[in-house]
Amino acid sequence: MKSLAILLLILVGGAAYYHYVYAPRARLTAGTLEYVLPVTLPVVDTTADVRRIIANLHAGQPVRVISSADSWADLILPDGATGWVPQSDLLDAESFDEAQDLLKKAVQAPAQASGHISAPVNVHLKPSRNGMTVGQFGLGQHVVVYDRQLTAREPVAGNGSASQRTDVWYLVRGGDSAGWVLGDFVSLDIPPGLSNYAQGINIVAWMPLDTADDNGQQVPQYLAADRVGARRPDFNHIRVFTWWVKRHEYVTAYVEGGIDGYFPITVSHIGGVPYFRLRLVDDQGQKFQKVYGLFDTIVRPIGVVDGWTSDAMPAPSTLRGRRL
Repeated sequence: MKSLAILLLILVGGAAYYHYVYAPRARLTAGTLEYVLPVTLPVVDTTADVRRIIANLHAGQPVRVISSADSWADLILPDGATGWVPQSDLLDAESFDEAQDLLKKAVQAPAQASGHISAPVNVHLKPSRNGMTVGQFGLGQHVVVYDRQLTAREPVAGNGSASQRTDVWYLVRGGDSAGWVLGDFVSLDIPPGLSNYAQGINIVAWMPLDTADDNGQQVPQYLAADRVGARRPDFNHIRVFTWWVKRHEYVTAYVEGGIDGYFPITVSHIGGVPYFRLRLVDDQGQKFQKVYGLFDTIVRPIGVVDGWTSDAMPAPSTLRGRRL
């Protein structure tokens, strides 16, 4: 009789463990791993017309999808309960990993500009309206710009005719997400000190070269890249702004136009001297880099390097005979 009681106790304990511990853990690892796309994603208790929100998930949060019905996905919540979300609001694990790789590359790349999102916008894995959506940015989201691409607009679904229009895309990072967004949704936030010089000129990139000491205050001196008229190159005009300590204002120390330049612009410091490097295309269609140095308040072109991949410093003599 005592043995039977012990056996029953073991069976009851095992059943309780399975129900309260093992089964919930097993459910949390069942199904297909996917990730939340929207900034906030409501989870509902049913796909019927009358339903209630039982939880809210957030962008990048992992979930387990156990089944699907029409355009809905049945998923397991972190507490073990189940609920429904639109399948289009979830991202598969492979695409999520690609998006994370893009984020790592963006973080390591030189920033070209910064701004904010002017309206809610989808974030794409590639610069294409038909490309995989890997996230969303909400209104006002601060973003850092790393690259720009101009692409032909794809035909609209159901309409076989190709459009002659083009789209401008920016590779941006906002918070813990990165990807390509339509340029129409990115408003650049030009530094206050340069805003007076942006009147009538489209500043598309800027970066500090060094700082000038103004009574103990370190004021950045900038390289700014502009796009005047032409849409194809990322920029076709540059200016260097240095700080005039006596009058406490920026002055234009260097101007150069008539160039076909492409991101990224890079800045380096060697022996305390800031150098910047432009990726250009000459009138023969050949890619090359032109390197400049800022010596106090004087900008001097140093030379050119063939191609866009080398980070070598050029010889000064390479400036001679180059047709831009």
